[in-house]
Amino acid sequence: MTTTLEAPAPSRTTASAPRSTPRRRTRGGALARTGPSKYFAHAGVWLYVILLAAPLYYLLISAFKRNTDIFNQPFSPFTPLTLDNFGLAFSQASLGTALLNSAYITIGAEVLTLALAVPAAFALARAKGSLGQMVERIFALGFLIPGFAALVPTVLLSIAMHLFHTREFLILFLPASAMPLTVILLTQAMRAVPAELEESAVLDGAGPLRVLWSVYVPLAVPTLTVVAILNFLSFWNEYFFSLVIIGPEATLRTAQVALPTLSIANAAQYGVLAAGILITLIPAYLVYAVFAEKMENAVLAGALKG
Repeated sequence: MTTTLEAPAPSRTTASAPRSTPRRRTRGGALARTGPSKYFAHAGVWLYVILLAAPLYYLLISAFKRNTDIFNQPFSPFTPLTLDNFGLAFSQASLGTALLNSAYITIGAEVLTLALAVPAAFALARAKGSLGQMVERIFALGFLIPGFAALVPTVLLSIAMHLFHTREFLILFLPASAMPLTVILLTQAMRAVPAELEESAVLDGAGPLRVLWSVYVPLAVPTLTVVAILNFLSFWNEYFFSLVIIGPEATLRTAQVALPTLSIANAAQYGVLAAGILITLIPAYLVYAVFAEKMENAVLAGALKG
């Protein structure tokens, strides 16, 4: 009689894989794990904000103060405030006419810049050979020319065209200074347009202008917004060529040229000067505030593509 020994049955309960313990979320997330350095980062950020905000606050509060209060309590908001400084700035520097002149020159130069830059960028984006690259590099050479170097040729050209001391010559001149950056940014944006979209439009019978307007321009709107804001700020704040080309004539000068006359008429009236500066800053701030979200989205989209 033989007896067989059965192997012990394997236990049904097998050792389970170690479970990962859920990570406890600490208050503050990743920032809380950075250690004491986060306090230095916060302190640096707030210091930077204060350094930026302090001059703006001083300018804003000084525009509503009398001269004695500006010197005695420069940062205090608990002093008698007045709107007389704004009235004096408008009347003594003719800021109303100057603001209209600035708007006329800025809008005219802006429209002319985009009207020239968009077709140029469209052609460069579609160019396949070395000729397109060479033309794009020629546009990039515009960054190497300082503005002061073009002063004498610009004045001679305005005299030859019988447009010296006119606003119209400045409308023609300012786009030349903005074309390099505008064309290069728009060219890069239009190169990102898929070729299939253009091929579909061509198969539907669209010509080059129709392809530009219906395919390329809508997809380049974020970059168009960025260059439009940058050009607006540059044209609005332009001072040197406005003074030389247009001159100090009260009916033609821009707001930036009119502002220094306040320092002559009000040698020690810093409240009037602050009010004049604040008035000229408002249009630029409003334009930026309206298009700020589109500009930030365009910059963020460009960073993600990079």
